[in-house]
This record gives sequence, C-alpha cells and structure tokens, in this order.
Amino acid sequence: MCELFVARAARPFRVAELWPFAERLERYGIAGFGWGATWRRADGELWTHRDVRAFRDDERGRAAVGAEETTSLLVHLRRPSRLSTVGLPDTQPFPDPAGRFAFGHNGDLRHFGPFRARYRAAGRIHGRADSEVAARWLEDEWERGRPGLLLAELHDAMGGQANLAAIGRDGSLHLYAGNRENPVFRFRLPGKGPPGGIEVAATGIYSLDRSLFRFVCPTAVERRAVRYRTACSLAPAGPAGQPIRQPG
Repeated sequence: MCELFVARAARPFRVAELWPFAERLERYGIAGFGWGATWRRADGELWTHRDVRAFRDDERGRAAVGAEETTSLLVHLRRPSRLSTVGLPDTQPFPDPAGRFAFGHNGDLRHFGPFRARYRAAGRIHGRADSEVAARWLEDEWERGRPGLLLAELHDAMGGQANLAAIGRDGSLHLYAGNRENPVFRFRLPGKGPPGGIEVAATGIYSLDRSLFRFVCPTAVERRAVRYRTACSLAPAGPAGQPIRQPG
C-alpha cells in the first residue's frame, strides 16, 4: 500500500518544490513506514536517499534532498503489506548496482517466489519484500531497452496488483499502472519550478476516483488517468513522452 510518483521538467527545479505534494501524498495515502528518492544530478549520475522513517519525520534527509536541483525525480513513500519487512534493505527506491536506473513498486507481486529463490541462491537478496525481487529482475533485463515495456513484462512475469516505476540514467521516467486498487494519474503542477511547471505521474492514494486532486494536488492541470496496463513515460527534456501500451 505504498505511494509513489515521478516528476520531470525541461529545466532544473529544486526538489523541495515538490515536498508539499509529497507530504500530502504520504498523509492521505496512509504511508509513513519509510521513504526514498532518486534524482538525476547535473553530472548525469543518479543519486538515491532512503530512510526507514516517514518522510515527515526525516527532517535532515528531507532538507538535504530538497536542496538538490534536477530535471528528473522518483519518490517512493512506503506502507508495506507486511510490516515485518520494515527495514533499510526493503526501503525504496532500489538503485541499480551499475547506476543505470532506480526502481520503485507499489502493490503486491503474486508469483515472485521462484524468482526470489533464484536470486537468493546467487547472493543477490538482502531483504524480505517482494519489491526487491522485482528490482533484481529488472537489473537482468535492463539492457534490452524500452523501460516502459520492460515494466509491463515484469508485471506479466510476477503478476498481482503492481504499479512499477523507474528512473533511467538518461533522465527518463516511467510509471506503469498495474494496480487496479490504486490508479495512476498524470498531470502538471503549474507555478512549480521552471516555466511551464512540473509534469508528474503519481499513484492515487488508494481511492477509486479522482480524490488525489482534491486532497493532494488541487491546483493540478492537464489531468489524465493512466490506463491499466499502460506505462506512462516522461521524457527527460522537451515535450513529454507518449504513453506506451502493453502489447496484447
């Protein structure tokens, strides 16, 4: 029952511009068991911060990340299905060891068991949650390209209710809508950051309507629901990328 969002703009913005949005997303999404963020720095590298405290309680981390400037950002606000998994190894986003991407997940993966056994035997599992298993799968498949389609294939492989997000080292952002219980929306926050605002794709606080826009971001414009089994991809600069439909 986590919440997550990706955000991009054509010009750099201070991450703190989105902290009021993140605070409300955590509050109304009933998260608060850890949080993390991955952003692309000016040198082209991805940097990640993770903490087992709630976003609202991690004052030092929130301030440090908020002072960064970026054009691409992924934020994960955690509320695990199993509270026994609360701990840093299961706190998201999961950074790729090779620095190519970072990954976040919301929901439950149904068929992760055989994959977990394989990765654990290889010494690649450090936590207890299904989300880490999905991150290991994506590490192995990333070089095939088309991250939006890879997230759809990951959902096919492991099943369940799953929203999946990734940020690439090139600054590209992808949020796959595969959780019928927590819909995904795409919109723009005007007056934030650079001219034109900041484009965002976010989960919908586990409400099967558009209450996200009432409680979390009432000023949002260009509001669109992301269709189920669709990967919404945001380009790192220039016009926003078009949604990528899952084949079949």
